[in-house]
Amino acid sequence: MAAKTVLVCVTVILLPLLQLPYVSATNVSIGETLVAGNGGKRWLSPSEDFAFGFHQLDNDLYLLAISYQNIPRDSFIWYANGDNPAPKGSKLELNQYTGLVLKSPQGVELWTSQLISGTISYGLMNDTGNFQLLDENSQVLWDSFSNPTDTLVPTQIMEVKGTLSSRQKEANFSRGRFQFRLLPDGNAVLNPINLPTNYTYDAHYISATYDSTNTTNSGFQVIFDNSGLYILKRSGEKVYITNPKDALSTDSYYYRATINFDGTFTISNYPKNPASNPSWTVMKTLPDNICMNLLGNTGGSGVCGFNSICTLKADQRPKCSCPEGYSPLDSRDEYGSCKPNLELGCGSSGQSLQGDLYFMKEMANTDWPVSDYELYKPYNSEDCKTSCLQDCLCAVSIFRDDSCYKKKLPLSNGRRDRAVGASAFIKLMKNGVSLSPPNPFIEEKKYKKDQDVGWHQ
Repeated sequence: MAAKTVLVCVTVILLPLLQLPYVSATNVSIGETLVAGNGGKRWLSPSEDFAFGFHQLDNDLYLLAISYQNIPRDSFIWYANGDNPAPKGSKLELNQYTGLVLKSPQGVELWTSQLISGTISYGLMNDTGNFQLLDENSQVLWDSFSNPTDTLVPTQIMEVKGTLSSRQKEANFSRGRFQFRLLPDGNAVLNPINLPTNYTYDAHYISATYDSTNTTNSGFQVIFDNSGLYILKRSGEKVYITNPKDALSTDSYYYRATINFDGTFTISNYPKNPASNPSWTVMKTLPDNICMNLLGNTGGSGVCGFNSICTLKADQRPKCSCPEGYSPLDSRDEYGSCKPNLELGCGSSGQSLQGDLYFMKEMANTDWPVSDYELYKPYNSEDCKTSCLQDCLCAVSIFRDDSCYKKKLPLSNGRRDRAVGASAFIKLMKNGVSLSPPNPFIEEKKYKKDQDVGWHQ
């Protein structure tokens, strides 16, 4: 009877949102368990659209997640232990007092749902994709929708101070450096963060749903329903992120809105009855051009790592690459920083021999906009190039209109795009030139060897 009572309660809550006839759920009893690597047992929703269980990762560890069950490749809408994947044999148990508890085979706690108060009577895996823990009065004590990771799905609401956090990489579920948040002022924003401190850098998308003169014109919820994804203002006005003309066909498609590891926010659909080899189709990407929108005036490397360049792909996702004369700091991390293959600096030669050691190469429509240490204006292109070449502190100069911006390492927020409207001159070392100072020990050994050879002759 408890499960039936909950079904009626959930119907009352969700009926105005998606206009579904009912929402069914699968009951999970106290003491039930799931074991990582144990034949793939999962808790399914009644429609079998969603599954709660373990998924094996590339490193033979396991992620506890809720996913779309009928999509061949893992399509996660929520996950628990991204920062602490579980070894084989780890066990998840539904406990009456502590909620969901995940422990390693040695009994070490890896993750818990962190129940605040109350006694759990049972759990429910809903057809909406929401997993809930309820008390004997069918009151929700904890649910996955209220604790999102990187994704929202239809019927889900994100309240003020709600946050979606990206993964570190596509297959690395540790918390990444990008966020989608609903701020207390009513704006929904995308921004990068500094992972060690969680310091937030400049936003690269702002919903403009804040009104300092009238709080009723400010947003207070991000809602995903059958009309799309939008910010709801306190006045009742809806500010759509998706196109309001594109109503969602929840009978024919699955949907998700995800903050990706590269900082983009995408709303996508997937056919429920695919004809052949389907994939997720992106309906909307925020921002339109992340390479140009992310400025990073308050710090950080930008979309890509330091000294790297962001270019926009056809799918509006960023691609990162190192400029000529630089190589990846970590060859396994395409989106990471780049290191110079040349030796830049003043050294013993100071400014005098810069032209003998280096040359400047032009890169069209390229800029690192926040690494300036000097501005010359008015200036022409040739003078801008020569000025950097002769300056032992200069790594790159940017020429735009009649202005020359000199840059130092590390370079940040690199981008290449027609909208840049500038040329970059990057300093490269001439072939065969080395700035390495002679090693006295090696030189002394060579001298003694030469002396010995001459004596024997």
